[in-house]
Formats: sequence, C-alpha cells, structure tokens
Amino acid sequence: MQSKRNGYIFVFLALVIFSIQDAISKHLGSLYPPVFITMIRYWAFAAFAIVLACRSNGGFKAAIRTRKPKLQILRGLLLVFQIVIVIVSFARVGLAHSQAIFAAGPLFVALLSMPLLGERVGWRRWTAIIVGMLGVLLILKPDGGTFEPVLLIPLGSAVLFAIYVIATRLVSRDDSSMTSFLYTGLAGAVAITLIGPFYWTTLAPVDWAWMILLCITGTSSHFCLIKGYEHLDAAEVQPLTYLQLVFASVIGVSIFGETLNLNMVAGSVIVVCAGIFTVWREHVVSRRNAKAADKGMLGD
Repeated sequence: MQSKRNGYIFVFLALVIFSIQDAISKHLGSLYPPVFITMIRYWAFAAFAIVLACRSNGGFKAAIRTRKPKLQILRGLLLVFQIVIVIVSFARVGLAHSQAIFAAGPLFVALLSMPLLGERVGWRRWTAIIVGMLGVLLILKPDGGTFEPVLLIPLGSAVLFAIYVIATRLVSRDDSSMTSFLYTGLAGAVAITLIGPFYWTTLAPVDWAWMILLCITGTSSHFCLIKGYEHLDAAEVQPLTYLQLVFASVIGVSIFGETLNLNMVAGSVIVVCAGIFTVWREHVVSRRNAKAADKGMLGD
C-alpha cells in the first residue's frame, strides 16, 4: 500500500508539473518560434537522459545498445516534432481546447494498434472508440458552428503522439525502457539542433528565466513520471493523466482568459470516459491473454 501511495503521489506531481510546463510553453510559444523553444528544452532533456543512462545498470554503454536503432531514432524524431506542434497548438488554439483534443490519444492508439501491431480489438473497445470519436467531433465544433481548420493542429499532434506510442510498444519488445528514454532524448536533441539555429531568437532577460523554468519542469516532470511507473502499472497511471485536462482548463481560464463552452465540456467528458474504458479493457484483455499463455506453458 505504501508503494502504491508513493506511485500516485509521483504521478500527481508529474501532472501538476506538466501543466505548469504547458503554461510556460504557451507563454513562450506566443512570443518566440516553437522550434527554437523546443531546441533549448531538448538540450536539457537530452542531458537529463544521459545522466539517467549513466546511473542505470550497465551504464551508458548498456543503455545505448539497441536491437532496433532505426525505430528508436524514428521515435525520437516523432516526439520532438510532436512537441513543436504542441507548442504551436497551445499558442494558437489554447491550453484547454488543445488538451481536450489530446485526450483522444488512447483512442487513436487503439485504432492504430490494429494495422501496425496486428492487435485485435473487440466490440467493447470498438464501441468505446466510436463513442469517443463522437466526443472529438463535439470538441472540434466548440460553438456548434462550422469546423475551424486551426483545430487540425492539436488533432494532428494527437495522431502523431499515438504513432509514437505504437513505435514505443514495438521497441519495448527488445529494448529496455532506459534505452528507449535515452534515444528519445538524444535523437530528438540532434534532430532539433540541426533545424533550431535557423530560428534562433534573442530572448528578453525575463523570458530566459521562463526558459530555464521550462527546462527544469521538463526534466522534473519526467523524473516524477518515471518514479510513478516504478510503483504503478500503465493501467493505473493512464486514468490519472486525464487530470491534466482539468489542470489545463483551470490555468487556461484563470491565467490566459480562455473560455469553455457546453460542446467542449461535453465532448471532453465523452472522450475521457471512452479513453479510460479503452485503456482498462486493453489491460483486462492483456492479463487474460497472459494467463492463457501461462496455462498453455504449464500444459506443455
């Protein structure tokens, strides 16, 4: 029980810090090029990943060793590009509205797991996916009027992150989580450093303070999340991550003057419920398949 409680505390701290990080990203993203912001942030992230790798079992040499280098590098490229889009989305769409659309991530993961991972999805998850997509449609038409093309930015980001999650599942079959984390930081940092200098901008002194805080929140949030996963499994963590939508809404409304409406709130509730059910059902099916496999091994 103590271990579980510590896990929930770390996850909660991670989500609070992630929300602060998103607010800073929105502030900086509205003033400076998102590519430039992401580059500075990724330098800190890569340094953090290297430190963790050096402290892990086997050290840096063991962590850098991978059986799927191309896929690991692709993951790093996907995530860094997705973060750039996220910052653009925060600046142009808003925190609350962006996070409402990001909440559909598990639904996109379930959809993509069929063609990319060869997984089977039963009628229960199909129902949840369809209902969740109806919720997404509500969010995409916040005032009940015409569709706004700018909303394709967070929608594309959610799909891109789902592909990243699928790629992570593929490499996890052969590589450790430490190896995946290291490649996420290194590949992303190298890629964004090749592009970022072309967007170099002189920051105001006060904004350098915000940038440093962004780097601190970026590393500390990941550290807390990693510690959370040491005590909890993914099915226990995923439902908690939807708290980030609540935190984003509070920050968006109270600090940035964003507005919430009925369509957006109703759509968010539908998407969150569908996402939680999808993740829970996937966990149930995975445990059942694992037990069936164990029985088969015992039978042999």
